[in-house]
Amino acid sequence: MTLLILTFFLSLVLALYGVPLARQAALKYGVVDAPDGHLKHQREPVPYFGGLAIYLAFLMSLAFTFEFRHDVLGIVLGGTIVVMLGLIDDFGVLTPATKLIGQLLAVFVLIKSGIRIEIAAFPDWVDLALTVFWMVGLINAFNLLDIMDGLSAGVGAVSAVCLLVVALLQGDQTIAFMLAALIGGLLGFLRYNWYPARIYMGDTGAMFIGLMLGSMAMIERYPSDHALSLLTPVFILGIPVFDTLFVMYIRYQRGLPVFWGSPDHIAIRLRHWGMSVPKIVVTCCGATGVVGGIGLVVMSVSEDVASLLCLGTVGVLLIAALMLRKVEVARPSPMAAKPAPEEGKKAA
Repeated sequence: MTLLILTFFLSLVLALYGVPLARQAALKYGVVDAPDGHLKHQREPVPYFGGLAIYLAFLMSLAFTFEFRHDVLGIVLGGTIVVMLGLIDDFGVLTPATKLIGQLLAVFVLIKSGIRIEIAAFPDWVDLALTVFWMVGLINAFNLLDIMDGLSAGVGAVSAVCLLVVALLQGDQTIAFMLAALIGGLLGFLRYNWYPARIYMGDTGAMFIGLMLGSMAMIERYPSDHALSLLTPVFILGIPVFDTLFVMYIRYQRGLPVFWGSPDHIAIRLRHWGMSVPKIVVTCCGATGVVGGIGLVVMSVSEDVASLLCLGTVGVLLIAALMLRKVEVARPSPMAAKPAPEEGKKAA
């Protein structure tokens, strides 16, 4: 436990030290997110490279405190691929198709390292398809969630804490160390990304968070007397998944490409509802903790109680979606919308 705490604090300190350096580098080379009056409403350009600082804090803290094994190296390599992909994308030179190919390559590395969904009742090809769907979905879910100061990092940190609880309960030291390092890096970054943000994580950080949490949630064990415990990781990462499905549904209804930018996110609708940016972030983090906590409870209760919890949670989320759908936001045409990589990070 002492070494676990040391890993967390080392990652935290490295992020607190590294994020300002990353900010200076981004400003020096002009890698900034400039307001455009459409989706990007910050008052002045904000530098990227925050995701690179998160990645380095995560990697260096593990290098000093933990011995890498085969599956850890697979996760780190997959994370490195999406970090490099995100860095290139933050310069605005990747198309959505090229980025998807890079994400699939990262997922292939995970699968080759033995990191995949394994459900005994399903044939192998179904497990592989679910693995690809889960990982690509989570990578893009956190990328889409990164639309407001502190939101993606905050939700990611809370989700990581829930996964850390599972790892500690199951005695999985490998995953616990990796999650402690990730939490430290995210909290250190939040020190500078909280509203009003002085730096953004960019696609580099958002895709890295998605891959890390998606892969670790996928390989953790969720033992229980019933199969509903398999939904625990879905609950823990439920808010990013919910936001992504909500945005895709609204864009589909409007005739917009689902991966193009538009102000349809839950956070932006809450902003139009009159909530401040800090309150929205705290609300979303709280919702992540509550839904994730329900996922943890599902593991330890009877199948009947778990079924009621699952149905009740889905019902509440559907009611929330119906209420949020009624909030009026700007309705850009497909010609005005921008691809998701340029979606802008803040709607403040």
